[in-house]
Amino acid sequence: MHIAYLTSEYPSSRVKHAAGIATSIKNLAVTLVKKGVRVSIFVYHQNEDAVYMEEGVHIHLIKTRVYTFATFYKYRKFLQKYLNNAILEQNIDLVEAPDWTGITAFMKLKAPLIIRFHGSDAYFCKLDGRKQKFKNFMFEKLALNRAKAYIAPTSYAGEETAKIFGLDRRKIKTIHYGLQLEQFNNEKPLDYINQSLLYIGTIIRKKGVFELAEIFNTIIETTPNASLTLIGGDSKDIKTGEASTYKLIEQIFSKAALKQVNYLGKIPYAEVQNHIKKAHVCVFPSFAETLGMVTIESMALQKPVVNTNIGWAQELIVHEKNGFLVHPTDINTYAKHILNLFTAKELGHTIGAEARKHVEGKFDITKLASINIDYYKSIIANA
Repeated sequence: MHIAYLTSEYPSSRVKHAAGIATSIKNLAVTLVKKGVRVSIFVYHQNEDAVYMEEGVHIHLIKTRVYTFATFYKYRKFLQKYLNNAILEQNIDLVEAPDWTGITAFMKLKAPLIIRFHGSDAYFCKLDGRKQKFKNFMFEKLALNRAKAYIAPTSYAGEETAKIFGLDRRKIKTIHYGLQLEQFNNEKPLDYINQSLLYIGTIIRKKGVFELAEIFNTIIETTPNASLTLIGGDSKDIKTGEASTYKLIEQIFSKAALKQVNYLGKIPYAEVQNHIKKAHVCVFPSFAETLGMVTIESMALQKPVVNTNIGWAQELIVHEKNGFLVHPTDINTYAKHILNLFTAKELGHTIGAEARKHVEGKFDITKLASINIDYYKSIIANA
């Protein structure tokens, strides 16, 4: 079986951008190869055209093309031709693509198409309470309507996407993202920086960073030695138009809190794990995710996590057993759980150990890859 993935991001030194979606694709792709499946990754909107092999995966970099008019249409048709040539020449059995921006709108592929709900613009606009551009909605709807079937990383993401686009729920299969657990070992879970908080993710409103600033202000009032480290790229704020969201949250931090904040910006993915290991508590007060890779990565490294309690997060954490679920706007309760973990250290150790067990049972990519394979085979057989 030969499976192809169309994506705008993938964790490779030659690829422009890689975030949570990229990590989830790579974890699956590399594991599928180990199970004897041939995998090709087609990464569009790149700086160069290139084909190379990495960890057994065939990677195609496809350079961005700009046309005098209708680039949104013509580039998609260019990608269609590129993919169809590869499908015929390399005997590709199935293509998987993301829902974001409806990249497969206008494409007629010579292999069955599955769309995985990494998070459409419409999905995030709904969770953010924002109005979506009609053009973006139509592109995503057209792309989804052309797909043979769908995969959702959480039941919540599948249900919400089905509501937005009027999809047939029978065509949606929930399969969680997974981790290569052998790469997430914390041999010294009790060795961390006391009273340290870690946030990983884009500095953007939908991730709850404004609320996080308020939460940290509350913590500093009683725990002046607490620290907060933020890792992730800055972004333009969609509500105010400010070029830097971080500059906006800097204004929210109290003077005492700001002294204890360390913003590292984007750092190489290989370095992130060391920061997770050093953290006392990891915090992810997001308003909009489909699953949240950094949550399960932190849990795999035996960290107590205080997460959002919105939909998808309830499929990752059992509240007060292997983590904590609190709505981001409930500032005092969120801060209370963090402060409790700072003082009741044995509780944090227990929560961290239970988190690791939970991830082993539910997010092991070796097990999840087999579920993906069976689903792919069922779609191919009925194509």
